[in-house]
Amino acid sequence: MVNESGEMTRVRISAVVLAGLVAASMLAACGSGANRTTTPEPSAPTSPNPSGAASGTVPRPAHVVIVVEENHSFSDIIGNSAAPYLNSLAGQGALFTNSAAVAHPSEPNYLALFSGSTQGITDDSCPHSFAAENLGSQLASIGQSFAGYSEDLPATGDPTCSAGAYARKHAPWTNFPSVPASANRPFSAFPKDYSVLPTVSIVVPNLDHDMHNGSVQAGDAWLRDNLDGYAQWAKTHDSLLIVTWDEDDNSAGNHIATIFSGAQVKPGQYGEQIDHYRVLRTVEAAYGLPPLEKAADTTPITDVWSAGNTTAGTTTAGTG
Repeated sequence: MVNESGEMTRVRISAVVLAGLVAASMLAACGSGANRTTTPEPSAPTSPNPSGAASGTVPRPAHVVIVVEENHSFSDIIGNSAAPYLNSLAGQGALFTNSAAVAHPSEPNYLALFSGSTQGITDDSCPHSFAAENLGSQLASIGQSFAGYSEDLPATGDPTCSAGAYARKHAPWTNFPSVPASANRPFSAFPKDYSVLPTVSIVVPNLDHDMHNGSVQAGDAWLRDNLDGYAQWAKTHDSLLIVTWDEDDNSAGNHIATIFSGAQVKPGQYGEQIDHYRVLRTVEAAYGLPPLEKAADTTPITDVWSAGNTTAGTTTAGTG
């Protein structure tokens, strides 16, 4: 009993001594309360805004201009010395190497790009009238604007099917009464002050300059002379240029070139599969619009964007 009691006493003494040593050590390290300097705890690092690819979002451009060219395959354009401007644009922007049209002939492709459906059209007939929703009516529903600019259209709102080298079959917005006639404009009305452009515009050169009747070289030169000013401006003004083709010339399984250029576009070549429906879905996602018709079967293009100022959430996160 004596040994056991003595052992317990030694344990208690050791504990007291140890506690005293710990307290003394802490006081030495910290100093007295009056003289102690407190170093603020570092805050957690702030992550930068994620890019579209990381977040599944598409930037919301101030303006989008879509130019539709005609009847040439990817290999007719990319690498062709007769198209120096287009190849330069492709080198500075995002070139989609696995882009396809959705039909033959021309008109169904334009309708697909504008409304998410070919609207049952299988030819180039004119005129038509469709009650379906479309990109123009969607934008109007959220207070944004749309206009189509057609080279050689005789006058704003003119419903004619053809005039000189103008062809209404290439102006899909003319077939939807929900789009006001005032949105159907000649290319001569395309503003020199790009800041007053509608939210989204579609530009269609005439049959001589869209490569349908004219040469690749003539179409390339027209695009340089008439749209390069906007292409350069877009890079520093939060805007986007899209150049695509309606279809190929029946030689390459409808494999066409599609180019994105502008602010927040990461230059490079992108091999994912895209088509007119997916381009439409991407523009809709940029403005928070629900996808139309077959655009709902696709995902927005999200891997070509760098981090930027403003993004709009997509309804479905894309995989690229």
